[in-house]
Amino acid sequence: MTAYKLLRRKKDGSLGPLFVGRASRLSFGVTYEARSDLPHPGLAHRPGFHCTHAPYAPHIKMRLKNGEERVWCMVEISGEITPHQRPASQGGLWYTAEKMRLLREL
Repeated sequence: MTAYKLLRRKKDGSLGPLFVGRASRLSFGVTYEARSDLPHPGLAHRPGFHCTHAPYAPHIKMRLKNGEERVWCMVEISGEITPHQRPASQGGLWYTAEKMRLLREL
């Protein structure tokens, strides 16, 4: 299934998660399996890769004051996929997925 993932561009140009697992780097064409042991204080524990139905998340800034840039990528998600209907202000429909593969940057 095709979905969209918002990632942060690190200073070295690589891509990584926004919040949970920030130290990791993600590469195109590699299938990743979600880890369930990465809780993050202040966030609900929802194991899996968080992806959206469309490249739209108005509640998340694309550029931070510290210079961090965030970019949308098209991804393929597989395995167990759970839909979550969120308010439109949070992008609407999004998913948590067991597996994810980065396809391309938008």
